[in-house]
Amino acid sequence: MAEGTPQIQIVQNEDEWLEDQVRRSVFVTTWDKVVDKLIDPLYNWGRRNSVWPIGFGLACCAIEMICTSASRFDISRFGMELFRASPRQADLMIVSGTVTKKMLPAVVRLYNQMAEPKYVLAMGACASAGGPFKEGYNVVSGLDKFIPIDVYVPGCPPTPQALLNGLMTLQKKIDKQTIREAPWYKKGESEAIPDPVLGPDLIDTRRAEEITMLAHDPEKLAARAVKIQTKAETKHEKK
Repeated sequence: MAEGTPQIQIVQNEDEWLEDQVRRSVFVTTWDKVVDKLIDPLYNWGRRNSVWPIGFGLACCAIEMICTSASRFDISRFGMELFRASPRQADLMIVSGTVTKKMLPAVVRLYNQMAEPKYVLAMGACASAGGPFKEGYNVVSGLDKFIPIDVYVPGCPPTPQALLNGLMTLQKKIDKQTIREAPWYKKGESEAIPDPVLGPDLIDTRRAEEITMLAHDPEKLAARAVKIQTKAETKHEKK
């Protein structure tokens, strides 16, 4: 037989021939591979290019956020220029500014009212860790103690370019998500974060049992106070 001539395959019966034709012309794969190669990229592409932030600001970082939405920086290229007035129409919460203990319950309530999928970007040192007001009696030293943060943007205040970099970082995170593991597709209802109670200090009701136990055990309460004091002294020595 000459080179390049297709080899003739002899089949025993019609069923074997049909099976061979199906194997040659039909792409057979698993559902997981279809999700990884087709569904996830298409789904994530749609979400990453249509993230709508909720329009609210808390302090000076909000001015930089407003500047980012100006024509000079063209936030529209990311599909994120539609700042929504309602949390029910927003995908992204940009916490821009100092979070006080009095304001925190409102921030948590807005987060709970946002529909899944939703993301949170902590803009600036205050939202991330308290900033220059960290030791203040009325400032929350880190929003991540109450709601989950997806992206931190450092700075005091960060520039519009830094915020754009944070938005691009969020897009990269969205690209890595899969609908098989996304929390908003899992069975069961997701529990809302309870509003913190503002008393002598902020009280996270999820820790009510722990607080009650400490209140009824003076020895553990004293040991915890000593531990906190030791940490504060160590931190002061390092400074």
